[in-house]
Amino acid sequence: MSGISSYRTMFSLEGRKAIVTGGSRGIGKALAEGLAAHGADVAIVVQSTVDRAEALAKDIRAAGRDAMVVKADVSSEADTERMAEEVVARWGRIDILVNNAGIVLPAHADDCSLDTWRRTMAVNLDGVFLASRAVGRHMIRQKSGNIINIGSMSGRIVNWPFRHAAYNVSKAGVHMFTKALATEWAEHNIRVNALAPGYVRTELTEEVLKEHPDVVNNMWAKGAVQNRIGSVEELVGAAVWLASDAASFTTGEIVTIDGGLTLR
Repeated sequence: MSGISSYRTMFSLEGRKAIVTGGSRGIGKALAEGLAAHGADVAIVVQSTVDRAEALAKDIRAAGRDAMVVKADVSSEADTERMAEEVVARWGRIDILVNNAGIVLPAHADDCSLDTWRRTMAVNLDGVFLASRAVGRHMIRQKSGNIINIGSMSGRIVNWPFRHAAYNVSKAGVHMFTKALATEWAEHNIRVNALAPGYVRTELTEEVLKEHPDVVNNMWAKGAVQNRIGSVEELVGAAVWLASDAASFTTGEIVTIDGGLTLR
């Protein structure tokens, strides 16, 4: 039944169990905090930054939600299987998976080593597949679930002047995998969508700003119609929407959040 009172809770994630890979900093940290703020318990998955993840988990618990840290490499089949089992062992189910873990290894195509190419694909694309498969098997059994992949506007355009063809290709693959998985798993009541962020301020972009302020200020910022780069907090609303019942009729979508950079 629709009505004013029902709309007040349509973005609620109360009691839902979420996993955020690469969740200790940057975009992942903001999304973990956003999901927790709307009622979800959150498993923070990291490969190496365990101390940061534990600090975030402590903050989430202090705010009244449960949180756990799982040390895992998303490019490892064994690790992703164990990740899913550990979360299910603690909470009995998994309702939300945010595939955020990713890397950027800049390299000109003519100088890009095969190891660099394969490592980029292993984390950015294989990692999304492996984590989705491991968690998806539990979602299929429970006949419900929600997967949010973090793609990139780089899956739609070729960033310039920095050169990282492997990264662009990996994110384009994430976008297509999102659509394929949404199609396959709709029959199991699992929705699959992606966010495609533009340039946002993270530790990585702060490093670029120090070394190449002209690129950040004159190309990245001015390339967007809003004439600026974004913040990680500006991605949270879309993630909460996609994770909630407010997006119950939305699947297979790539939601671009880039300040209008890809408009021109």
